[in-house]
Amino acid sequence: MVQGRNVHDDSPGAPEGDVYDWYQRGVKLLKDGSPAAAAALLERAALAEPDSRSILEALARAQFNSRQYAEAAESFRQIVDANPAEDYAHFGLGLSLWRTGDIEGAQEPLAIAVAMRPDERHYVSALKSVRATLRARREI
Repeated sequence: MVQGRNVHDDSPGAPEGDVYDWYQRGVKLLKDGSPAAAAALLERAALAEPDSRSILEALARAQFNSRQYAEAAESFRQIVDANPAEDYAHFGLGLSLWRTGDIEGAQEPLAIAVAMRPDERHYVSALKSVRATLRARREI
């Protein structure tokens, strides 16, 4: 949960407002199609509130959508490490690893996401694609 405590950051280029303001603006930027700007703002929020799952998930999504796949994988991994029951974080981790080219590494988190939510078509589709890619590579 985003605490919203007032963080005064006098460094050049520091955003105005408190952590909650940064989070809200970051989520809006992400929704409005500016994931790189969202990621920059949400990185600040995550530094101020490192235990906030909400901030970390929004940051991971912004990183993924701005093609910062290695960074997104790390953010999703932090969520998974803190709470292994987060199916979406497993899914995001798997997709991020896949996009970095770590197809083998992507398989496990995607399989866990599917095991948790077998009814989620996006999870199942991603896992099938990863497994098909791995099979194709073995056949070459």
